[in-house]
Amino acid sequence: MSDQAEARPKRGMMSGRLEAFTDGVVAIIITIMVLELKVPQDGTLEALSDSMPILLAYVLSFINVGLYWNNHHHLMQATQRIDGRVLWANLFLLFWLSLVPFVIRWLDASGFSPMATASYGVVLGMAAIGYELTERSIIACNGRHSAVGRAIGRDWKGKISLALYAIAVPAAFFARPVAIILYVIVLLFWVAPDRRIERELED
Repeated sequence: MSDQAEARPKRGMMSGRLEAFTDGVVAIIITIMVLELKVPQDGTLEALSDSMPILLAYVLSFINVGLYWNNHHHLMQATQRIDGRVLWANLFLLFWLSLVPFVIRWLDASGFSPMATASYGVVLGMAAIGYELTERSIIACNGRHSAVGRAIGRDWKGKISLALYAIAVPAAFFARPVAIILYVIVLLFWVAPDRRIERELED
């Protein structure tokens, strides 16, 4: 009886406004990241090469933010209801994503200092926690036997990502290349198509 009750969606708010708000914030974050990029002073390859580190940091950050938007879109497709917990968890996620342009600028200004490199990992790691909290809040609102609950399951990818960030942040203080490689590994981990929600919606 309890399983049947849990399988039924609980009363709550519709997710349309939450998704629209998230789309708007993500668009602003990406716009700010672009505006923070410095144009080379000279029209030479050497001047462009001097800007390559921050350009690569921008590319890494753009893909990360894009992945959060992509996965958030899929998450909302399988979500029937949301509640106050979901709203706050989603705001927590957006807060940390909104700090990405700040840490990019810090990386540029400090010449990729250990503290700035570690802070980049902290921001991405906290965003990962925010996404995890959003997922769990949605499952709590819709029930673990709902489409979104069945699709996400134990979310091993999310847990492994958090573990890698936990290793990368302290590594930034004594082996910055290792930290940066770990950031890229997490990104590649999520670039690989994850069709759990799509498969669940197709069934």
